[in-house]
Amino acid sequence: MYQPAITGHGVFTPQQSISNEELVIAFNAYADRWNAAHSDDIDAGKVEAMGHSSPEFIFSASGIERRYVMDKDGVLDPDRMYPKLPCRADEEPGIMAEMGVDAANQALEMAGLTGADIDLVICAASNHERAYPAIAIEIQNLLGAGGFAFDMNVACSSATFGIQAAADMVRSGSVRRALVVNPEICSGHLEWRDRDCHFIFGDVATAVVIQRDEEAKGAHFTIRSTSCATKFSNNIRNNNGFLRRTHDQMEDRRDMQFMQNGRKVFKEVLPMVSHHILEHMHETGWEASDLKRMWLHQANKTMNDFIGKKVLGRVPADGEQPNILQDYANTSSAGSIIAFSQNSDDLQPGDRGVICSFGAGYSVGSVLVERA
Repeated sequence: MYQPAITGHGVFTPQQSISNEELVIAFNAYADRWNAAHSDDIDAGKVEAMGHSSPEFIFSASGIERRYVMDKDGVLDPDRMYPKLPCRADEEPGIMAEMGVDAANQALEMAGLTGADIDLVICAASNHERAYPAIAIEIQNLLGAGGFAFDMNVACSSATFGIQAAADMVRSGSVRRALVVNPEICSGHLEWRDRDCHFIFGDVATAVVIQRDEEAKGAHFTIRSTSCATKFSNNIRNNNGFLRRTHDQMEDRRDMQFMQNGRKVFKEVLPMVSHHILEHMHETGWEASDLKRMWLHQANKTMNDFIGKKVLGRVPADGEQPNILQDYANTSSAGSIIAFSQNSDDLQPGDRGVICSFGAGYSVGSVLVERA
């Protein structure tokens, strides 16, 4: 048996970003047009008028100030309100693979490795741009990696589930060096015309290298333990899929994009996540006082503040539970990895932390790491 470790990490950030102010201008223009088009039904009481959004509402509800996106113009066009990404020829790299390779190369450089050193690639994300061939196999090919590759989807928990899978294979000796890549184009599955959620998501890609601890070439994080759990719930759902046309319902249905019952998610997920982390730490022999850092899924600042306080038994001190969603918004599986990548270099040998992601499913995954 071998000891797995995270030896490199990387973040691809799109060049374009949208501030809350820009987003609100576009949304309110759309709302005004919708209200004008449905004025008779609104006056008759058949439908409710669509209310305006505001930067203050967005920040209060989420803690988000801006988000990065692969296409800004399409999202901010009141006649469109979703990204416009050109179709690529089969011979060209797919957009998710391209994003993933950028993040992967950063992680490889940090680890002192090249693509040829990798014998496992997992593309773990909440959506994949096609059913097959797997995005992971395309990334494997673009990097010149060997071994094998596969896609996996556990929604917002995909990164930590991917890390557990890779760490288990490194531990058993079935692979030597692995890449877990998380390309997330969340702007593509968000309903930008829904006031309750139009501000939630952004685009990004992250990657981590996992290999045998004994072969690490520099400062790294030893993976002491991993734990994953799932419990079925309909409170976060997207009904789009390859069977859509078989239902003879090809119209622009609301449930073909991201949907959630926010109040129920808040009420049900927070206790589940807090209990999961505490149980995982207890089983590993860790105490809350052992934690120097908590890198949590970046969905909502209030949720993270609740979990941090529950796990630590007190309000987290500055820097103990870093948030990046004010700049990136919710980037699904990639959020906890961004937080880890941007807020881990200052830790000293022996310092301990937990990477945790959670979301639709419900699903929750935690990775206990120690700076080496």
